[in-house]
Amino acid sequence: MNVISTQRLCKSYGRTEALRDLDLEVRPGEVYGLLGPNGAGKTTTLRLLVDVIRPTRGGIALFGSPMSPRLRGRIGYLPGDLVLYDRLTGAEYLGFCGALRDRPDPGEATRLAKRLDLDLGRRTDELSKGNRQKLGIVQAFAHRPDLAILDEPTSGLDPLAQREFHTYLREYVDDGGTVLFSSHVLSEVEHVADRVGILLDGRLVVEDAVASLKANAVRELTFAFAEEVAAATFSGVPGVREAVQVSGTEVRCRVSGAVGELVRTAARFPLVNVTSHEPDLEDIFVHYTEGLSDVR
Repeated sequence: MNVISTQRLCKSYGRTEALRDLDLEVRPGEVYGLLGPNGAGKTTTLRLLVDVIRPTRGGIALFGSPMSPRLRGRIGYLPGDLVLYDRLTGAEYLGFCGALRDRPDPGEATRLAKRLDLDLGRRTDELSKGNRQKLGIVQAFAHRPDLAILDEPTSGLDPLAQREFHTYLREYVDDGGTVLFSSHVLSEVEHVADRVGILLDGRLVVEDAVASLKANAVRELTFAFAEEVAAATFSGVPGVREAVQVSGTEVRCRVSGAVGELVRTAARFPLVNVTSHEPDLEDIFVHYTEGLSDVR
């Protein structure tokens, strides 16, 4: 049973479609990263899942059931537009949040705040952006939820706090939790996510494991030869998308999938060196967003 399952989920604001026919599945015990440019539908998706807004049409199931007050207690939510009560200290704010839940765990909140170097004795209006974000993270995990839904969780965090949060996230999942989060920080998604989905114009255009996306992405190999070799030699090789003459003795190939046949072809000539540019998640993201622009 999936922790999150949506069926043709749509959200419209007047004539504007913010989300279109989203079929999303998040499995137990995984970290799922949701990517997309501004306005792609990421925040709309997360708000729909926690019942802050209602869908125009389509279905949502959490833990196999429709949203209910009982299910809300199993979810930790960090909104992208976090609002705090400025006259409360961090501890008072967490106490207030805990009183609204069926299973508060003050000990967990204290432990996580310590790990993130957050002073719970200070009033929230005295906190920096980064510390306000830390407090939002702590409240999302304070009751040890079964599912954490996080909108840009590391926004404003310094590198040390980000690293500690990523470590905590993996511990949380190893202990049985499930995470769905959105992010603009592609390196973060690549580092912590098991699977990733890319939203563009309200549609889920690609979804796969990070490793699979990278393995099937277009990469660049540059071959340096002892003598001139024509780029056309590689144009018909399986997997080669493009072959360009960089100089008389260098050829750059853009290739997807297995590169064995390309390397064997290059080895027929006096090969001096091979340089490979392995794609990262940013390359993949740019590839899909540019591809959509080309279609337009």
